Amino acid sequence: MSEEILINVTPPETRVAVIENGVLQEVIIERASRRGLVGNIYKGRIARVLPGMQAAFVDVGLERAAFLHASDIADADGNSERNANITDLVREGGEVVVQVVKDPLGTKGARLTTYISIPSRHLVFMPSLDNAGISQKIESEEERQRLRDVLTGLMEESDGPGGFIARTAAEGVSKEMLHADMLYLTRIWHSIQERVDAAGVSELIHEDLPLARRAIRDMVGEDIEKVRIDSRATWSKAKNFADKFIPEISPRIEYYPGERPIFDLYGVEDEIQKALQCKVDLKSGGHLVIDQTEAMTTIDVNTGAFVGHRNLEETIFKTNLEAAQAICRQLRLRNLGGIIIIDFIDMLDEEHKRQVIRALEKALAHDHTKTAITEVSTLGLVEMTRKRTRESLGHVLCEPCSCCGGRGTLKTAETTCYEIFREILRESRQFDVESLLVLASQEVVDHLLDEESTNLAELGSFIGKTIRLQVEALYTQEHYDVVLI
Repeated sequence: MSEEILINVTPPETRVAVIENGVLQEVIIERASRRGLVGNIYKGRIARVLPGMQAAFVDVGLERAAFLHASDIADADGNSERNANITDLVREGGEVVVQVVKDPLGTKGARLTTYISIPSRHLVFMPSLDNAGISQKIESEEERQRLRDVLTGLMEESDGPGGFIARTAAEGVSKEMLHADMLYLTRIWHSIQERVDAAGVSELIHEDLPLARRAIRDMVGEDIEKVRIDSRATWSKAKNFADKFIPEISPRIEYYPGERPIFDLYGVEDEIQKALQCKVDLKSGGHLVIDQTEAMTTIDVNTGAFVGHRNLEETIFKTNLEAAQAICRQLRLRNLGGIIIIDFIDMLDEEHKRQVIRALEKALAHDHTKTAITEVSTLGLVEMTRKRTRESLGHVLCEPCSCCGGRGTLKTAETTCYEIFREILRESRQFDVESLLVLASQEVVDHLLDEESTNLAELGSFIGKTIRLQVEALYTQEHYDVVLI
């Protein structure tokens, strides 16, 4: 599989696209006015303690107070206090050093933890640990033991605070490179401690790297053939960063000087626009309908125009197999998280159900975000969760419709007309006026003059008052006013 990372940089925005075999699989967008907060460390103040929720709200200087649960609070020795009462752990007005683990999502504030972690290319430093851990994605027991021995030995030599976790990228890495990462992380931690002592309350202590360098640190593995960056300044910083900390990938980082926009190389712009639509067409003729709500995301699979060549069960099975691949790509591309319910087309054959689930699990193996999946339920649904740490693509690029308020539907012109009739009756009975003026959109006025003209005339005769109409260009189809004259 050939993989490539494209990085598009403009002053207000940085965008990273992950391309696999010429197809966009993932896109991350970071805007200068609204940078992601995950990984940032703050010196916060406990604003409010909620014993009933076993949580506290913390003022870290953001627009909304951030959320800290009791299970995310370590004691003085760095141990977990999962069974402790929140009132025993923190008090209102108290100071606490916290790290953001989830960006603010919708109306919710950021999610915090006191278990600080600082990542490098190969390791994660955790001051609350006192031992060495290994990423679960490293499957070789021999390699796991080697890494554990190397890290344990280096930690004993340095005799410094905290522990280290070997990331997936550490597989096969030499002792010298791991030692360099360990020294780098230790220096960062010492500088953070110095800033904590000097910082005021609700102040930012440590900020994670900008998106371009963060992508190089976290996303460039052995499968990535090249990283193309269309900004010379960003390329220079990324190259220097790689030369210093990840020299093995430095030759793969290229400057893209082409006149053609970098995101046009693989049709990335078109794919982003498609990812904002509810309907996703499948090559077979079937389609997905993706509906993202506050509580969960639902995905419906339909055969559409695909009629197959053998029988109905075979048609359904092939559509579901194709849908499983497409769904996993859409989850990554749209960055959908939380609870996800997939409604595959009903299958009678148990073996077909198992194969579809296996196809889903195999496709999800390429997803760097943690997922959990269930078997097909008695209702024919597949329930899964995907860890959510930042806003989805739709939430980053879009806002609720000003006309419908995010419902996705508008009242018909006919419905608005009948609401106007009821309002006219209400106003005419309450006030003694000669005439009434109706202000409404062009569609509603047209409907009143055409389909509802007879009813409008009868209403005027019934109340004994003149009813006049006026088009307001800025009114939506649901908006109207009845003015007394």
